[in-house]
Amino acid sequence: MAKEKLEKTNAIRILEREHIPYQHRSWEKATKEHTGVEMAAALGQPPEQVFKTLVTVGKSGEHYVFMLPVAETLHLKKAAAAVGEKAISMIKEKELLPLTGYVHGGCSPIGMKKLFSTVMDESALQFETILCSAGKIGHQLELAPSAIQKLTHCIFADITQ
Repeated sequence: MAKEKLEKTNAIRILEREHIPYQHRSWEKATKEHTGVEMAAALGQPPEQVFKTLVTVGKSGEHYVFMLPVAETLHLKKAAAAVGEKAISMIKEKELLPLTGYVHGGCSPIGMKKLFSTVMDESALQFETILCSAGKIGHQLELAPSAIQKLTHCIFADITQ
């Protein structure tokens, strides 16, 4: 487990409480304006192994979380089908912090204020570990997709364009 002088995020606290192995990686120069692809390059990771976390709202009003590789685009129709909605749309950036407890560019699928239905792109299954946000801009967690599934109860589906 990581033993760094890092302000622990909800995600890190949960991983440690549940004794789930992870590695913390950081890029101190990261800002909200940096892309996930830039983050992956700065950490020396292939972009298909670094996942972004997107929060959406369905036509029903329910919120959903989708995880996909940083260089990919969420396919809204596939994503809606994966969660049984007629349609979904991205939430507004200003809604993210009050809804999840995380900011844009630092949204982790682990440790949100509420456990939302979560879908991870099935491409994650080809990797022993993937990276996702640790809950703070510039900070990533490297862990097994199965560990994320254990904590978020996510399903795996083809959700990219």
